[in-house]
Amino acid sequence: MENYDLIIIGTGSAMNYINPILDSKPEMRVAVIDKDEPGGICLTRGCIPSKILLYPAELIREIGTASVFGINIEIKDIDFLAIMERMRRKIGEDVEAIRNGLTDNPYLDYYHESAEFISPYTLKVGEKTLHSEMIFLCTGSKPAIPPIKGLEEAGYLTSDTVLKLTERPEKLAILGGSYIAAEYGHFFSAMGTRVTVIGRNSQFLPQEEPEISRLASMKMSEYMQIITNHEAIEVRKEDNGQKTVIAKENGSEREVEITVDEILVATGRVPNTDILHPERAGIKTDIQGWILVNEFLETSQPNIWAFGDANGKYLLKHVANYESGIVFLNAIKKEKEKADYHAVPHAVFSYPEIAGAGMKEQEAVEKYGEERVIIGLKFFEDTAKGSAMEIRDYFVKVILDAKEEKILGAHIIGPHASVLIHQIIPLMYTESRSTGPIMRSMDIHPSLSEVVTRAFYSRLPPEHYHHFLKHIGLED
Repeated sequence: MENYDLIIIGTGSAMNYINPILDSKPEMRVAVIDKDEPGGICLTRGCIPSKILLYPAELIREIGTASVFGINIEIKDIDFLAIMERMRRKIGEDVEAIRNGLTDNPYLDYYHESAEFISPYTLKVGEKTLHSEMIFLCTGSKPAIPPIKGLEEAGYLTSDTVLKLTERPEKLAILGGSYIAAEYGHFFSAMGTRVTVIGRNSQFLPQEEPEISRLASMKMSEYMQIITNHEAIEVRKEDNGQKTVIAKENGSEREVEITVDEILVATGRVPNTDILHPERAGIKTDIQGWILVNEFLETSQPNIWAFGDANGKYLLKHVANYESGIVFLNAIKKEKEKADYHAVPHAVFSYPEIAGAGMKEQEAVEKYGEERVIIGLKFFEDTAKGSAMEIRDYFVKVILDAKEEKILGAHIIGPHASVLIHQIIPLMYTESRSTGPIMRSMDIHPSLSEVVTRAFYSRLPPEHYHHFLKHIGLED
């Protein structure tokens, strides 16, 4: 048996504080374990490769608007293979650099193996048995595959395997109507693929505010077909190699059939605990298999910590990065720092872009009461820069506590939403969460940032806000 002072499972966010750990306690014996390519899900098959692909798609969309400004441009060719190879090359270089760093580091032992618990604080890793009284679990997650008749036989892509494509499918069905579907629907349609998104929820992008989801669906339907409120019930392999997806409308007998070249399954993610077997170590999980942690990110087994996708709270890289800092403070520095999720930001890198942080309107009303909640709203087109860019229909929504002048949430749909939301996020992490700094500060004029500031001035009670949404067609 090999004894260590610290065992780390995962080479993504789990490695964020490895240098401070080794610097502060150079005598520590550390093992790092990862069965996959080093770098974690975000780098190897998640947010980084997908964003490398999405930038060319964004360029194609932007070029498509040039005629509005009197510029006649023709895209003669889109080299799909070159775009995919550029992504794979860039990711490969980063993975190799991380692998070399792990392999050559004299202060840790790197195991490119699968790990499973055999007892508390003890793991089987390949042919070896490792033991440590301190363990970090940053084990990631994997694509969820729904039990659809004929799907396995017909074959399918996931967000992992889609990155290996060398030929662009002419027609693609995406099962699922959330973030992955929106982003890859944007990418493949920009490449020239006919994309059909099939979502089981009645709302496209159901995690977003309803009016943002509705506008996103309207805009994205211009370049791909979006079918909501339908459950894929069967996939049939055709004689010519194509695949037919049969989807049934929820609550009725109506069915639709979509015949495509490829199917991308984007129906969520599930934990990797079936491989890890945390139950053998006395580590509790929820019914789905996500590892349960307390407010300090410690599991039910003392001095074993779970963060990132492993605990299932927020499957976002930046949350995992944040949580890695909490674990460093609590496990290594022996502090008692609680994880704070009151303003977790997110973005959807679709076209249009979407971003949000903090509460949604319904959450705020339920907590504070409708009489205390007020909605700030501003459209991009009502600013000088937005008008110059011919931006139509997109907006910033802020949710405020009118009594305390406190920011509760913010939601944006439109160009550079993922950047603009950062005007608000830092304020939401101050003690007061006050609207004052953004309302008293100066914006460069004309700039898109003005749309954020002006949203704080254009305030409506929820009742009047929703009456306005009905008037402009963003609410039934």
